[in-house]
Amino acid sequence: MRKIKYEWLLAAFAVAWMSVAVNAADTVKIAFIDPLSGPFANVGEMEVHAYQYAIDMVNARGGVLGGTKLELVTFDSKANPQDALLALSKARDDGIRYITQGNSSAVAAALSDAISKSNSRDPDHPMLFLNYAAVDPALTNDRCSFWHFRFDADADMKMSAMTDTIASTPSIKKVYLINQDYSFGQAVSKAARTMLAQKRPDIAIVGDDLHPLGKVKDFSPYIAKIKASGADSIITGNWGNDLILLIKASREAGLTTEFYTYYANSPGTLTALGDAAVGHIKNVHVYPVNPTNDRSAKYLGGYRDRYKEDYIQSQHGVTIEMLVLAIDKARSTDPIKVARALEGMSYEWLYGPVQMRADNHQLIQPLYIASVQKVDGKDVKFDHDKTGMGWKAERRIDGKDTVMSTTCKMERPQ
Repeated sequence: MRKIKYEWLLAAFAVAWMSVAVNAADTVKIAFIDPLSGPFANVGEMEVHAYQYAIDMVNARGGVLGGTKLELVTFDSKANPQDALLALSKARDDGIRYITQGNSSAVAAALSDAISKSNSRDPDHPMLFLNYAAVDPALTNDRCSFWHFRFDADADMKMSAMTDTIASTPSIKKVYLINQDYSFGQAVSKAARTMLAQKRPDIAIVGDDLHPLGKVKDFSPYIAKIKASGADSIITGNWGNDLILLIKASREAGLTTEFYTYYANSPGTLTALGDAAVGHIKNVHVYPVNPTNDRSAKYLGGYRDRYKEDYIQSQHGVTIEMLVLAIDKARSTDPIKVARALEGMSYEWLYGPVQMRADNHQLIQPLYIASVQKVDGKDVKFDHDKTGMGWKAERRIDGKDTVMSTTCKMERPQ
């Protein structure tokens, strides 16, 4: 009996050891679902680079759970909800349990709803949505989900920082709003109207245009309306080619208004405006662009050396680092355990502390208002788009001062 029992224990130990070995050899796959073709392909490609850079750094130091590596698997959403849902279905069938996306809040909403429904139908194979840049406030308010975490500041948080800056600038009297006609652009327009009315009721909103996403090839008719309105400033949430073409049309028309933007740090924007951008474009960032310590200098410098391009957003890095921390804390790659580990998590990122709210899964982090200036090697260290210009952070808003109330009533799985 002792011999049989001993052999049984050896067999059980061998099975357990083999199971650990197999798990250690597996990779944690992350499905990237964003535009890799069409008018926003250039942005999508840079997002892939930023994610791959962050993942490679994690893998180089041993991965997660003592040796498991991360792997990025890319899918082309074409910035279209239907294509994104097809990609999600393929990722789910391939056994991928972590999904990341950021370009288009309409796509993010479709993915969040689909993931929540899938997890409800099939609780044994849940997926987790890591949103790095889709900033429609509804995603962490009325449309919040336990399975969705946002690592970017939402549109209202950014607009609050932007309108504080506008309110403190007495020369601004007339503002024109121009945005893409979908959930995010509509949220930008609504927030701008509401917050300017509260902070500077004397400012006149002289125009409020919504245009089709990725469809406008010539923005000169819009620029003509802006010139005719007498606006001294423009607020826009446009991104990708829609922002580049808007900026280009303004330069060709000799428009000299101030631009207040969300995504003017995207590739090609400063090239489109040229030297006219200096002092005339302000952007709200989740990082100060220029390194502020040895860690950020190494991170940003390493990226630029590797890809020979600008580092346009820092959310990819904090998304990966907090995912890794949550996996190790949970001692599991099970999405539900990782989600619970992420709730309330604090992390010291490149530029200071960040924290994931437990009540609505919105990351709280510092925000920065930066303006375009000539590269001087001191305040502006990085040449953006090889233009001789870059970004100078003029104002920092602590994370605690960006917190907003939420209408989220989250349903958590048992």
